[in-house]
Parts: sequence; C-alpha cells; structure tokens
Amino acid sequence: MKLVLLSGGSGKRLWPLSNDARSKQFLKVLSNEEGEKESMVQRVWGQLAKNNLVEDSLIATSKSQVEMIHTQLGYDIPIVVEPERRDTFPAIALAAVYLYSIKGCSPNEVVVMLPVDPYVEDQFFTKVREMEDRLRESEAELALLGVKPTYPSEKYGYIVPSRDKRRDYMHVDSFKEKPSEKVAKELMEDQALWNCGVFAFRLEYILNILIEKGVPIHYEQLLNQYHLLPKNSFDYEVVEKANKIIALSYEGYWKDLGTWNTLTEEMRDSINGRGYVSNGLINSHIVNELDIPITLIGLDNVVVAASPDGILVTEKESSPKVKEILKGLEERPMYEERRWGWYKVLEHTKYKEGNEVLTKRICVDTAKNLSYQVHYKRSEVWTVIKGEGVLVIDDQLRHIRAGDVIHIPLGTKHALRATSTMEIIEVQTGSELVEEDIYRFSFEWDEIIKEMTVK
Repeated sequence: MKLVLLSGGSGKRLWPLSNDARSKQFLKVLSNEEGEKESMVQRVWGQLAKNNLVEDSLIATSKSQVEMIHTQLGYDIPIVVEPERRDTFPAIALAAVYLYSIKGCSPNEVVVMLPVDPYVEDQFFTKVREMEDRLRESEAELALLGVKPTYPSEKYGYIVPSRDKRRDYMHVDSFKEKPSEKVAKELMEDQALWNCGVFAFRLEYILNILIEKGVPIHYEQLLNQYHLLPKNSFDYEVVEKANKIIALSYEGYWKDLGTWNTLTEEMRDSINGRGYVSNGLINSHIVNELDIPITLIGLDNVVVAASPDGILVTEKESSPKVKEILKGLEERPMYEERRWGWYKVLEHTKYKEGNEVLTKRICVDTAKNLSYQVHYKRSEVWTVIKGEGVLVIDDQLRHIRAGDVIHIPLGTKHALRATSTMEIIEVQTGSELVEEDIYRFSFEWDEIIKEMTVK
C-alpha cells in the first residue's frame, strides 16, 4: 500500500497567516507532546512515522510549497510537484502516474489518498491501513474512510450508506454536501458518515480512467500535457462516476482545522506572539506575528490574527467568511519561509515615474545559503545587521559581517552563505521587482564554489 498526502490550496480561511506561499498546513500554531510549536504537516508526518508508514508515503504538492515542505520535514521527503495548480483530479492523476512509471508500482498496488492536514489521533492511521484489505475483499472500485458524526454538522459532506451493510464496511449509496441541521440529523439516524476526504483505489483503476480520457500514463509525457487536464475535483471526475464504492467507519477523534474557530480549539495557548488579554475573557485568542503588541479587552469568542499580510479581527463563528470577503484580493506575500530561512517585506512603493522600491528583512540560517543568481531589472543594497558569512560577487569571495553595506548592481552575479545566522536589510530598486527576475546558476554552496573554481 502507498500513501499520497495532498498538499495544495492556500487555506485563505486562515488569512492573514495563510497565503499562496505559506498554506494553513505550515502554520506553527499547534503544540507537540514536548510543548514545542509544530505545524499540521509536521504533526501528520510524525504520526505516519509512529505507524511505520513513512517509507510508503509521498507528498503531492505545487511548486510554491516545495521549499516549505523541505524546511519543515527535511530534504529526503519524496515529493511529486505539479507544474501548475489544477485541482485534485490532476494532482492525483500525476501522483498515480508517478508511482506507476517512476517508482515501478504494480497496477494492482493499492493507493490511499488523504489530505496533508487532518487533526486526528494516531489510531486513525490504523484504520487507513485497513482500507487495503477491505478494498480487495469487497472488489470495490473505491474505498472511502468516513468519520462517525458527533453532532449534526452543516459544515461537512456526508457519505450515505446503502442498506447492504457488512461487519467491517458499508456500501455507499450516495453523498450529501453540507446539509441543513435538520437533514444532518436524519442522515445521522441512517448511520451516514462525515466525509473526511480519504479514499483508496487500485492503481490500475485510475490508470484505466486516464487511458480512456486519452491521458498519457508515463510521467514525463503527463508533465508536458498537464495543462490539458480538466481543472476539476477528483470527486467530480472519478467518485461520482464510480459504480461500486465502500466506506469504512472511523469512530475516533477527527477535525478539519481549516478555519480560525476550529483551529483555535486545538491551540494550547490563548496568546501566540506579543499580546495581552484582560482578565475573565472566554474563548478568545491572539495570534500575532508582528513586532508590535496586541491588546484584547472585554471581547469573548473572538480571534485577532496579525501578520505582515494584514490584521483580522473576527467573532469566531463568523471567521469562515474571511475567504469570501477577500475574494479577488491578489497581493504579494509579505512573509515567506524558504529553504535558507525567511524574509519579511517591510515596505513596497511604486512611483508614478515607473520605478519601484522594495525593502525586506532577510534571515539566513547558520550554514544555509542563498542561490547564485543575477537580476536584470533591479539593483540591491544589503545592510548586514546580524551575524557573518561569505559573499560571492561575480565569482569573487569575501567575508562580511554585521555593519557591512554591500551594493549589488544590476546584472551582477551574487550568492551568500551564513557562517552564523545572518539578518540583512535588503533594498531593491528597479523597473520591475518580481520573482521572474531571478536567474539562478546554482542552488547548493558546493556547486557554487565548484563553478567558481572551474572558471
């Protein structure tokens, strides 16, 4: 059995901490057994390790999330990267073809797809293991894992069973998306399950669907044609058209932490970051990534979340509305975590004459490095405010430390490696300050030094 964790989306219901570069699964707001902060993806990967499932697991994700996965889980994590975001059906198709044509998995191999961020107990993955046996035993096309409802929720979809129930699984009759409370109560009486987005299939089943659609089942060919795949969900393209589906029932703890009201229920501390609350507040939280304090007085059941991307103040039950309210908002992320550290945008100005100025605070962790790169539309000035390291300017090495100011003209190749953790104020000036104006020659420091030596 192989497991594929789907890591996509921007989690905009957790704005302003979550954005296209740092999705909800990477927010370090949960606490592990030692009381240390961890993200949803770190928690789930740790649970896979406890259940001896890591060796058979991989993550399907988009380009924008690769660095975050490496930063939080390490560089040996197997990853399948989408050339572009196209919903869950293309992502799952790409992962299936990768397993078949690159990893050499048998068409008879059972593959389980699950979200990268479920908040569950360890025993959840014992039930995941069971899906392979039940799928083979029933000869079904798909096996789903559903959660036994604890209350008539209007937030979740429901798996509706047929009357043909077995001891270890049930046949699926239909699905009901986010019903009213009245209908949800009726569904619970009929033993319907919350749909938690976990499903299993034999690899051959998905490969045959792709062949029928004229989609290549060789990985490199599919990468080249990825933009032609229908931008639809797996539910629409596969689940709704399947003839024989079974479901297993999980009765343990499960929660979708996709909104501020659900996420804060699992946060150990009511204050994360700089903040103060008045005495006697009930069920209120502060999550603050800014360097200025937030004070909350006399407001129960609220969340105040602040990051360089913005500030949110919301009553908890209303917090899911933030995605709809911010629909169409397209702004550059003001904070990102990278393989080498992080950066925070301090100021960005576009002048009517056409030039731009962008100021960042950059942190490069000890022994990490920026890639060897060049820009053709901007110059940069670096002011080192902490630490020391080695700078490469047009194939020349020099040591730099706190207090040094470095000017990097347009068209100049440059790289940096931190001997001790460095912080730099970077001021970019140019006609267009975009990611596309970064042309990289080498990523790894050994490669950079080797390239300099050869020349």
